[in-house]
Amino acid sequence: MDSPVSERYSRQVVLPEVGASGQARLAAASVAVVGAGGLGCAVLPYLAAAGVGRLTIVDHDRVAESNLHRQPLYRMSDLGSPKAGAARAALLALNPAVHIDAWPERLTPANAGGLAAAADVIVDAADSFAVTYALSDACREARKPLVSASVLALSGYVGAFCGGAPSYRAVFPELPRQAGSCAESGVLGTAVGVMGTLQAHLTLSLLLKLEPPVLGRLLSVDFRTLHVGEVSFAKASEPDQRFLFIAPQQVTPADLVIDLRGLAEAPVSPFPAALRIGVEALEQGDAPLPQASRIVLCCRTGVRAWRAARALAARGHHDVALIALGE
Repeated sequence: MDSPVSERYSRQVVLPEVGASGQARLAAASVAVVGAGGLGCAVLPYLAAAGVGRLTIVDHDRVAESNLHRQPLYRMSDLGSPKAGAARAALLALNPAVHIDAWPERLTPANAGGLAAAADVIVDAADSFAVTYALSDACREARKPLVSASVLALSGYVGAFCGGAPSYRAVFPELPRQAGSCAESGVLGTAVGVMGTLQAHLTLSLLLKLEPPVLGRLLSVDFRTLHVGEVSFAKASEPDQRFLFIAPQQVTPADLVIDLRGLAEAPVSPFPAALRIGVEALEQGDAPLPQASRIVLCCRTGVRAWRAARALAARGHHDVALIALGE
């Protein structure tokens, strides 16, 4: 190994599980990473350093100073810059041989399908329920593996879904009643880094076809007690009822749109004809609804929309779609 490129990968090529053929497989692979925050900043450098041939980075956010304690891919000079572009620049400085596409846009159900179809493995590093379910649906349709992780406070999990294994919905058929966030609950940078690095490891395991397969396995970590748990969900059943997330542009004139956000939270709805009804009113059955071919429920994260969909389904409204409008 006398060329610079060969020397770069020499310590992993010597592994019998990798070898020259495995390195060639990595070079020919395409991985899409959705989210260039705490998890993504751990996933991306290891995939680039390992020689994964093409990386696609999807993130609509910009670098803020509050990110830097857990997102060491960025520098103070990156503040205010789109994360996708700043991450691309940092990764090319690490390994200029990798082809990197930056998508400085929001992942939605409208673009998730194309992203999943074009990649060999999709990494969910967005830490958003709406994004995770949209990616799971797209990966299940495309039969592509999805490596998803989440970290909050001092606990987290990572697993490999779809691609022949059960989907994320099969393992997590219900959303929590409330969505936590790093801003509200806090998060330790090292915890995010560990889980993101595990995502990178699962991704490389999938690309290298290591045995035993990582598909259908979920690893959980309690960083306070250092307890690690692992379960197999290979035999999990897909849920009978699936509330699908859609993009705002997928709303039709025939839809009945309900914006669950209050006027103080969102004085103007992106849907002028939307009804303004709170989730509690829908759960209690206090709001009679006009007939519609489909009901579309909107909120910020998708959690309230999911709660409202459950309540409406219990009363016979089964054609329901969800929209997470974000910040």
